[in-house]
Amino acid sequence: MIQSGLIGRNILASRSPWLHEQEAKAQGLDLRYDLFDFSERGLADEALGPFLLELRDRGFVGVNVTYPFKQAVIDSLDSLAESARLVGAVNTVAMRGGRTTGHNTDMHGFRDSLAGGLAGARPGRVLQLGAGGAGAAVASALVSLDAARLDIFDVDPERAEALADHLRRQSGKDVRGRGAPPTETGSFDGIVNATPIGMNAHRGVPIDPDLIDERHWVADIVYFPLETELLRVARAKGCRTIDGSGMVIGQAAQAFEIITGHAADTERMRRSFFATNAA
Repeated sequence: MIQSGLIGRNILASRSPWLHEQEAKAQGLDLRYDLFDFSERGLADEALGPFLLELRDRGFVGVNVTYPFKQAVIDSLDSLAESARLVGAVNTVAMRGGRTTGHNTDMHGFRDSLAGGLAGARPGRVLQLGAGGAGAAVASALVSLDAARLDIFDVDPERAEALADHLRRQSGKDVRGRGAPPTETGSFDGIVNATPIGMNAHRGVPIDPDLIDERHWVADIVYFPLETELLRVARAKGCRTIDGSGMVIGQAAQAFEIITGHAADTERMRRSFFATNAA
């Protein structure tokens, strides 16, 4: 049996087990994908490294990593793939030959989702909310899509500026870190939520709804629930919106291949995602 899973907090509503197990079943693979919810298990953040080693020693071939461990996990790994070095965050860990290697599939997942949602148009000037592990992947994707300017807001000003500085040095693009909450959005074309606000465990809207205007495109990386309060507000105002389904499906397909060594059928995984979403 192929053993894999997801490590994070407040993840019991995740659709990742269904996505990975259904794809494995379609390919004739015997795969089990478990949820390791540190909150539900009463585990401290410091247990992450030892827990990874335990899974490795139990014969796991890889795991996905989500909030709040995408950056913290790096110190517990033996090596990083280029994707993880580029983004500075890990969402997939491969376990081979007693070694752990971190990868990042979030960046490509969000990039493809946004490119499809914008129908080939450039992002323009973007306000991004959140500079954590997922935010690092989203920001890298926006820079790669040639955003005219990217402003990154985070409740931790140093984290926002560190990510902006990393991307400026890497790309030479106009990326700015912000610590103060945004008070105006008139100069932006798009707004992206890369925070956990909007998840089932973190209900709410990450920005003052009055700052959302019909002219904006609005994207959210949260996918449970699929329609967050942010997207509901944006749609009511006539904004073009992009939900978190494209990112989670795209990253899952790449992660499936890294973990199992078998290429995934992205369209089949998309059908699986919406089948369980409609259930």
